[in-house]
Order: sequence, then C-alpha cells, then structure tokens
Amino acid sequence: MQGTEQKAGRKGLARLRAGLWVAAGVSVLIALAVIYDRGHPPGDPASQYASAFGGPFVLTAPDGSRVTDKTLAGKPYAIFFGFTRCPDVCPTSLARMARLRKQLGPDGAKFNIVFVSVDPGHDKPADIGNYVALFGTPIIGLTGTEAQLAQIKKGYGVYSAKVPQPGGDYTIDHTAAIYLMTARGEFSGTIDAHEPDATALAKLKRLIA
Repeated sequence: MQGTEQKAGRKGLARLRAGLWVAAGVSVLIALAVIYDRGHPPGDPASQYASAFGGPFVLTAPDGSRVTDKTLAGKPYAIFFGFTRCPDVCPTSLARMARLRKQLGPDGAKFNIVFVSVDPGHDKPADIGNYVALFGTPIIGLTGTEAQLAQIKKGYGVYSAKVPQPGGDYTIDHTAAIYLMTARGEFSGTIDAHEPDATALAKLKRLIA
C-alpha cells in the first residue's frame, strides 16, 4: 500500500515538473513578444509579433482635433504613455527621445514622437500641449476619455493605475516602455529606459530605414 502511494507521489511530482516546464516555455514566448524587433527576414516566425501591439484608437490632440491610428499611418512613430505630473520617468524618457532624434540629424524628421497621457482627470488637451512643448522637439500629445484610453492601453498592453498620496492627491504607476511602430502601424520593438543610447539609436535607424 505504501509503495503504491510512493509511486503515485512520484507520478504527481513528475506531472508538476512537466507543468512547470510548460509554464516556463510560455513565459519565454511572452518575453519574446515583448522584446521583438523588426529586421527578421520574410517568413520568420517572429514576424507574427508585428501585430501583437497597436490597433485602432481615437484620441484628442491639444488643439482639440481628433487623432486616430489612421492619422499616424504613413510615418513611423515612437509612442510613450505617461502623465504631465510624472516626476521622473516621463520627462526623462521624452527628453531622451528628443536627444536621440537630434543625434539622427535630418533623419530625425522621419519618425514621430507620440505622448499619450493616462491621466484624463488632470491632463486636459491644452495641458498636454504645454507639456510636450517643453522638450524642444515636435511631439504629438494626446489624451482622451477613460474609455478611449482603456482601448489604446489594451491595444498596446499598457498598465496604469492611480496610487493615492497624502492629502487626497495621487500619482500614477504606468508602463515605462517606448513602443516603436512602423509606418504601417506594426509593432517594431521597444526602447527601454536602461538600454544604452547606441542600442536605442540602432532601433530607430532600423525603424526609419
């Protein structure tokens, strides 16, 4: 009887280990989807990730005009999600993109930089226009209703959540990656805050090639 229980236990452990390996494999595939960069030859299985992020959206520009995914089509763009009161990652990321664009020289005009505020309760279109003007390079600032922002965040896999602060105020935790999109609206890769400028520049050059 005891031997039967031991055998059953070993079989259960084996199944558990197999399940863990499967879970690990799924995690690797998800990671590949996140770090995928274009430049793969036609027919490469990784090309399936070109449509993993993005999709239709409708947002509002600082001048009150409507901007959609089709508005941005025809020119590559780097899109970042944040909020105007962000104390660190947002201004740092946008300033970096302005610097990288300048380093590209005339080629820097071959792609757009897009900033989407995830704080519609505070960031009105005019506020966003004033904010993006601080970085010394053309940046398309956008916002929308809660429902409109939920749609674009879902499309890009972006996380954001209010974090209460003393006195009834709040800050926002949010995804810090910069998404690179082709002129066809396909996902090209991401720029991470911690990677060297040389790596980020190489990605931008590939994006606009």
